[in-house]
Amino acid sequence: MTYFHPEPPYTHGTPARVGILLINLGTPDAATPSALKRYLKQFLSDRRVVEIPRVIWWLILNGIILNTRPRKSAEKYAQIWTKEGSPLLVHTQRQAKMLKGFLGVRGVNVEVEFGMRYGTPSVASALEALKARNCDRILVIPMYPQYAASSSASAMDAVWEVLQHTRNMPEVRTVRHYHDHPGYIAALAASVREHWMMHGGKPDKLLISFHGVPRYTLDKGDPYHCECHKTGRLLAEALELSKEQYQICFQSRFGRAEWLQPYFAPTLEALGKQKTKRVDVICPGFSSDCLETLEEIALEGKATFLKAGGGEFHYIPALNERDPWIHALSDLAVQHLQGWTTSQDANALEQSRLRAQAMGAKN
Repeated sequence: MTYFHPEPPYTHGTPARVGILLINLGTPDAATPSALKRYLKQFLSDRRVVEIPRVIWWLILNGIILNTRPRKSAEKYAQIWTKEGSPLLVHTQRQAKMLKGFLGVRGVNVEVEFGMRYGTPSVASALEALKARNCDRILVIPMYPQYAASSSASAMDAVWEVLQHTRNMPEVRTVRHYHDHPGYIAALAASVREHWMMHGGKPDKLLISFHGVPRYTLDKGDPYHCECHKTGRLLAEALELSKEQYQICFQSRFGRAEWLQPYFAPTLEALGKQKTKRVDVICPGFSSDCLETLEEIALEGKATFLKAGGGEFHYIPALNERDPWIHALSDLAVQHLQGWTTSQDANALEQSRLRAQAMGAKN
């Protein structure tokens, strides 16, 4: 028996619309152990995220991790939680609203929703909201600049999981990555320059750090490592940095397996021991600030560098709601929307047709 996902009531003849779905990683509902346990169970149960044999991992996850990690993670989340809630959720919500506004100014009238791969609001609820507004064409944009199976592909899995149980499926387009998109690189460079103007110029070293993944993903053909290096190189070129003035590294290693190197924390420690006067860190793999950037990088990273003997440490915030970034996101959307007539375009075409018809009648 085929199960179809519950869908909003459909009325034949209703004008169709175009929708954009932004997908971000996700966040717990609160900075509490119980909320973290629910979130981590969903996140760490994803076969794209953890690829070791299921039986072994089930025992580790349910027997050890979910009994020890939620409390520790909740303490970390409490340090970065805001009055509005999780920073990742707040920033993504604002980005979706701004994207719709920026596109509207350009005459592109579309619906924009966002969903989280893990936690709420879910990808399923976002798709339902778009279908309720009669969007029969949907552009899916995972908010991960660099493609990885554990992030970008997993986001797509969430979409297909809903659509395989949907009777009246929309036409779907997906954005694979935007690691070398000119607008994205320009937005990153602008944020760095602005930071440098506020802090007295360039640092001794700019660390360009990305979320780490196991080394075997590279060996199996995942392009993530290469795309991170291309982003870093293009950003350094835009900032006119020499090879000695910046370094690419990877953070958030988990477990005993080898991950992509060089590792962030040992790199910082080495720079501290060298008595480096100032280090700035930027994380281009995140479109929004989150636990990883605000706690692991900005707080733990700073402590590691200073303890090792380093001087000044600065974390350069993610792009968040910066205008250059939303403009770049708008350009990315318009590029992938080509050929899909938006509502405003349809109205303009109809008005043109009526004007041409009226002129023909006069002649």
